[in-house]
Amino acid sequence: MSFRQRIPIKTAKEIERMRVAGSIAAKILHEVAMAAKPGVTTGDLDALSRELMRQHDCKSAFLGYRGYTGNMCISVNEEVVHGIGGPRRLLPGDIISLDVGVVKSGFIGDNATTVAVGDIPLETKRLLAVTEQSLYEAIKFARAGTKLADLCGAVEEFVKPRGFTIVREFVGHGVGRRLHEEPQVPNYRPQGKSPTLMPGMTLAIEPMVNAGVAGVRILDDGWTVITEDRKPSAHFEHTVLITAGEPEILTDRPRLAEPEMLGLPAW
Repeated sequence: MSFRQRIPIKTAKEIERMRVAGSIAAKILHEVAMAAKPGVTTGDLDALSRELMRQHDCKSAFLGYRGYTGNMCISVNEEVVHGIGGPRRLLPGDIISLDVGVVKSGFIGDNATTVAVGDIPLETKRLLAVTEQSLYEAIKFARAGTKLADLCGAVEEFVKPRGFTIVREFVGHGVGRRLHEEPQVPNYRPQGKSPTLMPGMTLAIEPMVNAGVAGVRILDDGWTVITEDRKPSAHFEHTVLITAGEPEILTDRPRLAEPEMLGLPAW
């Protein structure tokens, strides 16, 4: 079976529904991120996401997925992805990765960001800025006629020279009617034959970048992924539509900050 047959191509009607789902997911993520302040618990943020989904007449794409019990994924400091909200209270100096996926009219919008809770060390600011920029470096390659491998390789090729490491065990993915569709979208250049991107493909591109070693492990809850050396990790994600022209970010939202705003040199 060819890549073209396996990777879903969305119709104009389906794309419009994905635009709606993506817009809602982005709005909810932004509101939850603004609420991530010292003293708030991760359970409070999960409850907020549930209420916002109710207000937008959509449901969580994660709740119940393979037994997952959260409305969104909430991961703090050394937690990479798939953390579950609970009694943990945020402290000044924490970073928190927030991943929101919603289902609206049968289609999914999926996006993530990592934000600081109060002031954080300069090196952690660098981690967030580099991870976010690596997402946009990959999006530059989200064009019809481009090989998927070039998009994937753009993440690690931006991150590695800046002293950080790529998580290889977890990857981005196609998204649409289902949360995980073909193709897989790793954050490094995959080996072997690579599909050519075509208009109508929708990809969840999501760099996961560690401050220390690349290795990760899963906690006893069966979900929460942490770094092996317990150093911080960052996660950013957009749902992106391949068009005949410029890439369309279906989960577009305000960026964390340009490097200069974080006291960092420009790329």
